[in-house]
Amino acid sequence: MNTVRPSVRTVLGDIDPADLGTCDAHDHLFLRSPRLPGEELDDPAAAGSVLRTFAAAGGRAMVQWTPYGMGRRADALADLSRASGVHLVAATGLHQAVHYDPVELERRYDGLAELFTAELTTGLRGAPAGVRAGLVKVAGDYHGLGPHTRRVMAAAAEAHHATGAPIAVHHELGTAAPEVLDLLCGGHGVDPRRVILGHLNRHPDLRLHRDLAASGAFLALDGPSRANHATDHHLFDTVAALVEDGRADQVLLGGDTTTGSARHAPGPAHLLTALAPRLSREFGRELPERILVDNPARAFAAEWRLRGG
Repeated sequence: MNTVRPSVRTVLGDIDPADLGTCDAHDHLFLRSPRLPGEELDDPAAAGSVLRTFAAAGGRAMVQWTPYGMGRRADALADLSRASGVHLVAATGLHQAVHYDPVELERRYDGLAELFTAELTTGLRGAPAGVRAGLVKVAGDYHGLGPHTRRVMAAAAEAHHATGAPIAVHHELGTAAPEVLDLLCGGHGVDPRRVILGHLNRHPDLRLHRDLAASGAFLALDGPSRANHATDHHLFDTVAALVEDGRADQVLLGGDTTTGSARHAPGPAHLLTALAPRLSREFGRELPERILVDNPARAFAAEWRLRGG
């Protein structure tokens, strides 16, 4: 098998996981959807300001989960990374069908795995040469998996097997995670340790979270974005329960800012200036390092390979 040492694929190239640094594991610098009219994240200057504030707080990496066709501004990511000094990991993949034009989506289904694979290995569409995705973003449905979701996840699994890329999953209101694992891992043979389950604290069922963690998957919890304020009051309890259950090595944290009105209130730096100190006081100074540095380095690293390798 044509493999290399594990690396994190950033928009500026592959890096040693040890060099990733303190990481916002789930966020959006850019995002556009017909479901969020007037709330587009589409301003490179504003994105640069967010990155500078994050870097000033000690942030060194950010994973942008905005997939293909949702205004991810592939053309701007490399310049923003260079200017801020923050490693950026970009996504290929597709979100739920409601975020796309139905006619374009129907055309896109043919060759979907090839699209994902090309964006992981050759380059993002619309980006300068060599700017590649570092993960595949997919999405479940509310308490289930519809035909669109199953087609996209099958393509994501194919791209994963071709490249080694991790797969990150949006869970609608935190639901359908067991079904996602059954499909990706049971149905398509993806190692659950290569799967990142997002938004689980939107459905604060701690027993379910423990069961999901037992699979080996990473659990990415929404951080203190205004867009996800409803999760704030139990975010720390969710983290604490997983830590106490011996699952600290599988927890990831991200700001997940998805709208223009939520951009600066309080922003991803809050992960480092507020939540990390709380974790340190509660569990000791070593825990924030594990959750914000060590875990992302493992979650987003891959032994990258080309199709057929």
